[in-house]
Amino acid sequence: MATSLKRSLAESRENVGFASKVFLRSSKGKCVKVVRELYLREDIPCSSNLCVPCNANAVPGSNGKVKPFVLSATPAGTSIFKNGHYLVPDTNIFMYCMDIIEHKSAFYDVIVLQIVLEELRNRSLPLYNRLRALTASQDKRFYVFHNEFRKETYVKRLPGETVNDRNDRAVRVACAWYKRHLEDAVSGTKNRCPEIVMLSDDKGNLAKAKAEGIACCNIREYVQGLENSDELLDMISAALEDQEARAARGEMMYPEYYSMSKMNTGVKAGTMHQGIFNVSTYNFLEGSIHVPSFDRPLTILGRENINRAVQGDLVVVELLPKDQWKQPSSKILEEESLNKNDNPETDQPEAVETEQERRALIDEAKRTQGSNAEGRPQPTAKVVGIVKRNWRYYVGHVDPSSTSKSKTRGQQTVFLLPMDKRIPKIRIRTRQASELLGKRIVVAIDSWDRTSRYPVGHFVRSLGEVESKEAETEALLLEYDVQYRPFPKAVLDCLPSEGHGWRVPEMSDPRWNGRVDYRDKLICSIDPPGCQDIDDALHAAPLPNGNFEVGVHIADVTHFVKPNTPMDDEATARGTTVYLVDKRIDMLPMLLGTDLCSLKPYVERFAFSTIWEMTPDADIVSVKFNKSAIKSREAFSYEQAQIRIDDPNAQDELTRGMRTLLMLSKKLRQKRMDLGALNLASPEVRVETESETSDPIDVKTKQLLETNSLVEEFMLLANISVARKIYEAFPQTAMLRRHGAPPATNFEDLQRQLQVRKKLSLRVDSSKALADSLDECVDPQEPFFNTLVRILATRCMLSAEYFCSGTQAYPEFRHYGLASEIYTHFTSPIRRYADVVAHRQLAAAIEYERIDVSLHSKAKLEAVCKNINVRHRNAQFAGRASVEYYVGQALKGRVAKEDGFIMRIFSNGLVVFVPSFGIEGAIKVKELSEAGPLHEPNTEYDGEQYTLKVDTGKREIQLGLFEKIKVEVTDSKEESTGKRKIQLKLLM
Repeated sequence: MATSLKRSLAESRENVGFASKVFLRSSKGKCVKVVRELYLREDIPCSSNLCVPCNANAVPGSNGKVKPFVLSATPAGTSIFKNGHYLVPDTNIFMYCMDIIEHKSAFYDVIVLQIVLEELRNRSLPLYNRLRALTASQDKRFYVFHNEFRKETYVKRLPGETVNDRNDRAVRVACAWYKRHLEDAVSGTKNRCPEIVMLSDDKGNLAKAKAEGIACCNIREYVQGLENSDELLDMISAALEDQEARAARGEMMYPEYYSMSKMNTGVKAGTMHQGIFNVSTYNFLEGSIHVPSFDRPLTILGRENINRAVQGDLVVVELLPKDQWKQPSSKILEEESLNKNDNPETDQPEAVETEQERRALIDEAKRTQGSNAEGRPQPTAKVVGIVKRNWRYYVGHVDPSSTSKSKTRGQQTVFLLPMDKRIPKIRIRTRQASELLGKRIVVAIDSWDRTSRYPVGHFVRSLGEVESKEAETEALLLEYDVQYRPFPKAVLDCLPSEGHGWRVPEMSDPRWNGRVDYRDKLICSIDPPGCQDIDDALHAAPLPNGNFEVGVHIADVTHFVKPNTPMDDEATARGTTVYLVDKRIDMLPMLLGTDLCSLKPYVERFAFSTIWEMTPDADIVSVKFNKSAIKSREAFSYEQAQIRIDDPNAQDELTRGMRTLLMLSKKLRQKRMDLGALNLASPEVRVETESETSDPIDVKTKQLLETNSLVEEFMLLANISVARKIYEAFPQTAMLRRHGAPPATNFEDLQRQLQVRKKLSLRVDSSKALADSLDECVDPQEPFFNTLVRILATRCMLSAEYFCSGTQAYPEFRHYGLASEIYTHFTSPIRRYADVVAHRQLAAAIEYERIDVSLHSKAKLEAVCKNINVRHRNAQFAGRASVEYYVGQALKGRVAKEDGFIMRIFSNGLVVFVPSFGIEGAIKVKELSEAGPLHEPNTEYDGEQYTLKVDTGKREIQLGLFEKIKVEVTDSKEESTGKRKIQLKLLM
């Protein structure tokens, strides 16, 4: 009876479409058999607008609506498939050819099989996300077909069949079904059935498809049938080439990587070390890696020891024997100076080929084997494997010397010289070499084989002419991974329907519930000139008891940006607004950032206010937080506010309020300094541009006024007050910002340099000791010296970072630079997403509104923090790169004689900082020759005294660290990067 019942159940399941999947899973040391049943359906549509049956039988979704069909009734044809076709790519096509698939000129009407999508997700989450974006786009017509749940296309794995072979067979079965299905659909109509084309670069899969009567081809064959084939062929990944053919080209140039299991074992045992690989700014053959086991970074010297690691890769290293330990190199070494004559078509084994290389190695050997003037050799290491590649899009230009002089359009191999000098040359193949010369182009690295001295990549797109403002701006945005695409429609749909006509409602409106009316307060904003996205405004007023009421009012962004909306998702991804010299890449749409949220003068705006009662000595009596409405009386620039405060004739109440703010800010600042807050420095200049064209016309050093400090002090105080409140309310998930105390070893070089050159000491046992000793680092003869030391000290610091409070112990919350136990960012929600999170948490802490469930998840907040830390850092780099570009353009054709300060000494050159332009540049010893270009000056380098003696051929000059020198500043187009940069020449 039981047996017959089991049989009847099995038969019924077979009839209605059931399939079973069996898995073996380990659980508590036992192997457990897991059986999962799939319900196979016959109503999953093909999504072709040619198919009347599928359209007629389409099942409505959860919203009650039938999803529109995606695939065109009249798909495009090519020279191979003239009558129109639908494409069915396998996983490797998406894995290695996503750039070409995303191209707007081709690859429409694509069927993405469920099995392919899942395999891609397992192999590369970023590529999976890009493919999901394509399937969501209405333009490209990509359809996800759930072949694993359709009865006719489900494929059961055969005995002895590999998973890969089963997946390939599933792709072929789906193609065959689509062909039969659409032929039946158009039968008896005038419509022509499109070809179902399987796209694969697997020779075995293609051969089987052809034998089964399935139309198919590889990616190159397909692209050759398209109109713009030359451009598209360049975009195909080099990783699809035959690996064996690459290996046959020559002998192995690099050591083989260890297996992942061997590296994991070594890292756990402490015999290997894992960390991020960083390349020296001044020597492309020197890298370093910070690992927990060592106080100082491990040095990695030479191409073989670097072993194909690229800047930012997560690598595993192994220490070299002690007899191979060395000091970090004391030479400036650029790739182009050593490898100018490389042939991109071939690889030769590494060899000492040039006189410069020979001399460099001899000098290194002497220095290492001799008295070692710079101190004892340091531990050096070699890269034994890559845990995670940090490859991204790279921007650069084609090396003209690597191109063929022939004008033929045949494929040739050329070198891309990246804008980032830390990235090696990239070998790409192209049919457009002559057209790409002089252009900024984007490439992706595909592979770096042991047989190749350089990585191999493919062309992605051209940005325009080198040095054109548009191309250079887009290049730096790509270099620093800034999200600069226009806001999608889904985001813009989240904006208030009133647009610019939105107004603060009447007080009877429910939006006033819990909100306080501060529109009678004399509030003003103080910002940089031309600021449109005004985040903050302030007020101060005397109280009857002799104390002061002080308010910081912050734009109420979260009134408009709600959690779990497309706008919130977009702001989360962007993380921050990016400020360039000539433009702003907004985190939020302009309607919010520069109008509805911006605390503009003379209009009412919603705000989030922090109100203190303070004594005349700036001691805080109480603090309260309110959602509010305000009306700013005026928007000042720093300079305008300073003039108003300093004007003895200005005795109005608003001006008196600003004077109160200034008085209190000075006392707040002194309190911070007494606690050990640091007064650091960074080179800052302001590029003046022509108003119509944004072309640079001059460069000026930023002048900091008392009003700069006024605003800074109250923003810091607001951030600290909010941090305490949200941590009290959410001890596990508060959005905070910390600045770790730097290891004392970070300052060792600077301490030694100051002691040797100036007989000054730098104490680093606490932030207070450091602050006090920085105050003492003065040169009576040179006022700028103290600023120079502060700039160098800043570079010894760790980066501040956002974190979720539950991930750190309370002592680790401390912000070292501000000498504050706890800190967050609250005062700039228009331009920083961290502040948006803090606003939501503060609103919940004061019981204004309930907190979204996502802000109770430590894991989700950690992911947000990780992203915004990267976005914040990249935004800073992009801003500096923009200033650097515009400074180069402003100096174009000009010659200026300026003061410079020697920041660093090498055995073959020096690095000089020029305060008036806020830039630094290298001067090489060979440029000091007065006896002709072929004369290499004799030098005497003293690493202990940080001096360099140079015999120019006509005179002998002595150069020392921190010395003030006179330099000629001109502009030049840097051959290695194609960027216009300042050129420094020592005036002797």
